[in-house]
Amino acid sequence: MGCLFISTFIILSTLYTIPQISAVGYPINVWPKPTTFHWPHPQAIALSPNFIISAPGHRYLTPAVHRYLRQILTEHHRPLVTPILNLTSAQPLAALTVTIFDAAAPLTHGVNESYSLTIPCGGGAAVLKSETPWGAMRGLETFSQLVYSKPSRVACGLYIFDVPLFMHRGIMLDTSRNYYGVGDLMRLIRAISMNKLNVFHWHITDSHSFPLVVPSEPEMAAKGAYGEDMKYTAADVKRVVEYGLEHGVRVVPEIDMPAHTGSWAEAYPEIITCANKFWWPAEAEWPDRLAAEPGTGQLNPLKPKTYEVVKNIIHDVVSMFPDQFYHAGADEVVPNCWKMDPSIQTFLSNNGTLSQILETFINSTLPYILSLNRTVVYWEDVLLDGDINVTASLLPPKNVILQSWNDGPNNTKRIVSAGYRAIVSSSDFYYLDCGHGDFTGNNSRYNQPPGTDQEKGGSWCGPFKTWQLIYNYDITYGLTEEESKLVLGGEVALWSEQADSTVMDSRIWPRASAMGEALWSGNRDERGKKRFAEATDRLNEWRYRMVTRGIGAEPIQPLWCIKNPGMCYTVHMI
Repeated sequence: MGCLFISTFIILSTLYTIPQISAVGYPINVWPKPTTFHWPHPQAIALSPNFIISAPGHRYLTPAVHRYLRQILTEHHRPLVTPILNLTSAQPLAALTVTIFDAAAPLTHGVNESYSLTIPCGGGAAVLKSETPWGAMRGLETFSQLVYSKPSRVACGLYIFDVPLFMHRGIMLDTSRNYYGVGDLMRLIRAISMNKLNVFHWHITDSHSFPLVVPSEPEMAAKGAYGEDMKYTAADVKRVVEYGLEHGVRVVPEIDMPAHTGSWAEAYPEIITCANKFWWPAEAEWPDRLAAEPGTGQLNPLKPKTYEVVKNIIHDVVSMFPDQFYHAGADEVVPNCWKMDPSIQTFLSNNGTLSQILETFINSTLPYILSLNRTVVYWEDVLLDGDINVTASLLPPKNVILQSWNDGPNNTKRIVSAGYRAIVSSSDFYYLDCGHGDFTGNNSRYNQPPGTDQEKGGSWCGPFKTWQLIYNYDITYGLTEEESKLVLGGEVALWSEQADSTVMDSRIWPRASAMGEALWSGNRDERGKKRFAEATDRLNEWRYRMVTRGIGAEPIQPLWCIKNPGMCYTVHMI
């Protein structure tokens, strides 16, 4: 059936000359822009007050159908710029019929998310066809964005075929440095889904707190969480994971180790080196620090007790999170933290190296995670760090994915040229926390006389990453065609030193929406030109619709710009 579906699209593409009209030429748009949007004679049709969605029963699609039906019937979205569309005289659109070819397809990396959508102007039923339930969810989102006004009407006389360029499109959120409630995580998942992203990378623990209640190691959260009301129980995790499945969003857990584990010392001080030390001793040079930021502590790979605790935690986390990916961290191992420990000092005095210590840890944990039928994701540091790294022979590319965050496209190139699959999270483009200064107190860089060059404003990864910077980033830049195939996709990241639930929405949206379109249908038009100019008006409208749906996305322009199209550009439109 899948071949028939694709063949049908090819035939339709041949029969019609599908115009690649600039999306702002349409009175209604969809975010992210679909791969193919064929609307030769834009019109609208009334939506029946008794409109229904007919779809096959499915554990996760059925709740999505109910959710979208409720939204379609009650949203009554009023666009910032009223669409100029003739309303057909045909009977109102009565139904949307959903057809799925592979209802049993699980939500895993690489699942088919393609769909086609046909909305006629002659009444009757619209038709949504997809290979999987997850593609159907993407199509339902598209249909919902084509409905507007009160009483409701919907764009008609159109055909859409849609399929993402990249299979991995995600958001990483750190819930250790500051805590986010389960309701906040569910709101994030809801917004991830409506932007056709498909991964919530949950960085759960770090040196600052250990909020996850691990059944076999209850003391970890009992002593490592910020408080009783700042924990995630197994029931909380199940709720988040199920909510993700109902929205077509995979939840990938990260338990960072062996660095970033200071919070573990509250329960097991004997397995942590340099815990609760001042992170950057007075008068010391930067290379002599004990951590990348305040919050010291690293697991000691030479202690047998370390692996007893680690394996218990890994086992329970894998049991709670069904996704095939398990993120094992492995970033920012700081030499001096390990060097403070007497057992490590002895190891080094016998001609051992810090890289050998990391290799001992990876050798003792990676096979165990793989035995639990998981693909392991590490931060790039495990292979690329200049001081402490492991040999590539210990990281089988078949089972290991590397996530890049340093040195922009250069490190992505290093990863894929070594034969590894890559997830791109370049801090130069995709770090959403950048540009808000430094969170350390008594920081002399802010005590400067007027006229001093503020450089990056104290933010190591400044300046602020604008939506246009994010939109314009090509994550396969500089790669060969074969190397590009190893890039699974990308994730924007919100580290939470200066973020919590009060600013989560505005820090993430609509900048993550910009990445969402770039990874779904690309950032270039049919001529190969970057399309960020025409995307501006569309993103303004989409941001407004997200806000009306309860997502606190920040504005990207004054409302005046939207009411006066083209007046806020800096160059003439080409």
